[in-house]
Amino acid sequence: FAAERVQPFKQVFRELYVVTAQEKADGTVSHRYAGQQVNPKQAVALWGGRGWVVNQDEGVRRTFHDAGLSASVTFLGDTFTPAEVEGLTIEGVSFSKRGEWKPLPLVDIPPRIFSEVMRDLDLVVSVAHRGGVDPEASASTVDMRAALLRETCSLLKIDNVRIKQPQVLIDGRLSNYSVHLGSAVTHRQPGGALCLVPVHAQHRGRLFLPFADDDPKTAEVISKVLLLARDEDIKDPTILDQLRSMP
Repeated sequence: FAAERVQPFKQVFRELYVVTAQEKADGTVSHRYAGQQVNPKQAVALWGGRGWVVNQDEGVRRTFHDAGLSASVTFLGDTFTPAEVEGLTIEGVSFSKRGEWKPLPLVDIPPRIFSEVMRDLDLVVSVAHRGGVDPEASASTVDMRAALLRETCSLLKIDNVRIKQPQVLIDGRLSNYSVHLGSAVTHRQPGGALCLVPVHAQHRGRLFLPFADDDPKTAEVISKVLLLARDEDIKDPTILDQLRSMP
């Protein structure tokens, strides 16, 4: 710090992603980012810059030559092109031996490789989220969610939440967190992504929002913020396991 040295690549506070209990149960495919829609042209450019190879018939693939492993991202639909209008919808992430296609158990993947793959996916989902056609990431919607959160936290007398658009920063008792106002992607700070799976059923766990029309993504953002703002009350073992497994 005193010498003002700059890291050649991010090492200190580098995000860490670990296999969750749900992924262990799923076996060979991670659905952590399933359903997330990204802008094809932007996503392909991001993947290409991080060593991924794009194949219109097979999805996106990155090979770790030293480890003899490959990671694959599949999408809903059979094929895609960077000119897709409706966006790419991520389906799953799997790993296999280089040159083979049989998926390997996620628990057998070296932690560093698993983390780097999920870090790449998190970047793509956060940066290339379909802001152009999806109002979730538009400036006006982000502003609305920020205002809604301020009012909600004020009403509930929650004082450990700060808004620094497009992120919401939460100073919890167990850790610190960030929630993206557009995509609802959640991170522990410093550390890795938290896999908080939203429930979109019609009448299950609905969050009452008195200030705005009902919107599942807005409800997801606010519910995650409220949950993490009172992280000492979390009882869900899958969330607690993630918090304990991160440094």
